[in-house]
Amino acid sequence: MVMELAMLEEKAPVVRNLRNQEEVSWTNPLLTGTKEALEGIELTMEDVKDAEERLQRFAPFISRVFPETRDRDGLIESPLKEIPGMKEKLNSTWGAGLTGKLLLKMDSDLAVAGSIKARGGIYEILKHAEDLALEHGIVKPGENYEKFADPEAKEFFSQYSVHVGSTGNLGLSIGIISAAVGFHVFVHMSQDAKQWKKDLLRSKGVEVIEYAGDYGAAVKKGREEAEKDPYSYFVDDENSVNLFLGYAVAALRLRKQLEECEIKVDDEHPLFVYLPCGVGGAPGGVTFGLKLLYGDNVHIFYEEPVQACCMVLGIATGLHSDICVQDIGLSGKTEADGLAVGRPSKFVGKTVEHLLSGEFTVEDDRLYLYMKALLDQEHIFIEPSSCAAFAGPVRIEKEEACRKYLEEQGLSGKMEKATHIAWATGGSLVPEEVRESYLKKAAEVEDSSDANQLK
Repeated sequence: MVMELAMLEEKAPVVRNLRNQEEVSWTNPLLTGTKEALEGIELTMEDVKDAEERLQRFAPFISRVFPETRDRDGLIESPLKEIPGMKEKLNSTWGAGLTGKLLLKMDSDLAVAGSIKARGGIYEILKHAEDLALEHGIVKPGENYEKFADPEAKEFFSQYSVHVGSTGNLGLSIGIISAAVGFHVFVHMSQDAKQWKKDLLRSKGVEVIEYAGDYGAAVKKGREEAEKDPYSYFVDDENSVNLFLGYAVAALRLRKQLEECEIKVDDEHPLFVYLPCGVGGAPGGVTFGLKLLYGDNVHIFYEEPVQACCMVLGIATGLHSDICVQDIGLSGKTEADGLAVGRPSKFVGKTVEHLLSGEFTVEDDRLYLYMKALLDQEHIFIEPSSCAAFAGPVRIEKEEACRKYLEEQGLSGKMEKATHIAWATGGSLVPEEVRESYLKKAAEVEDSSDANQLK
């Protein structure tokens, strides 16, 4: 193993930093021009538009079963908000030197499931339901999909079951939408999953099965259980094209929001997007969609916990799912439950390896400081794992590796016109008592002897 690690470090020097549990700012040497990168990907804009149209067909159903979506006519979408107070805090406390605008894409507030997983997870289940309904004549092409909420439809879907492995937020989205459709749903949850998420799922009639192992163990067991029953469907977070396309639809929605805000994205007005990353499905889909729309004018960075930095490890070494963080001596354990993944998706890694600008890894304690800062400055709460999104804005104009990237991309003189979007991936469903515990933890981190090194 020592010899293998030495070879890995020679191939990808960042591995040494990852092994040493350092916060890293890594720029991707595999990044190419967007046109060239997209030629190697089988999916296209037509696939993304097809997914968007499917969500539109289901809007009457969503509106009927989830009243909180009626003000948007069944569209599940989140606000985009400028956060100048947070930008000032990043500059004054962490010396970010950030110029341009800083915005928050608030998937933390997505209706129904309260996280970015409301996109891909809900889309995949609706796609599965549509396939079954059309095959068995429950609906006909062109019919109003509000029919999916009728008792007869729910009775039909009750014959079928859905399985998914999750650390938390994907389980919430799959569980909530599957139960609403009428499926018998099983969520296989790892030890990293928060208790309140398990409790919420059970309150919706979802069967939650807990495991002592990590995310990978929960996924493996979920897949095995689904394979035993021909009426079962397994949601494969690691390899699902449908999940990926559901997430990609976010790009079309974001483009409309940027236009409404009169924010330009072009050669003189670059867009930077920072996405917390677990196994990779959600950030991968968003990356693909944004690159289809904005090409070389959008620069996308992922953020991962120091102990669960699987995607940067997989892409940097070229091994993708053939390596996990435990192979280099990391634990895979993190307070950021949604990011507690030790082995990345090969499908996503191979898809985005030439589109991704880079990655930042972040200490757990820093997540709590960012969380408190956002609440203090903007009166917005997001869960700790979401706060990984701020690692990028703090470092993009400060650290040497990032400044070199900006120079190589011809961006050094354009940053005052840049737009930075931190993608908040979850938070609105967090119970009040859990929020209080997070804030208590943040106060403890601020008061600790190590606080200065986190600033």
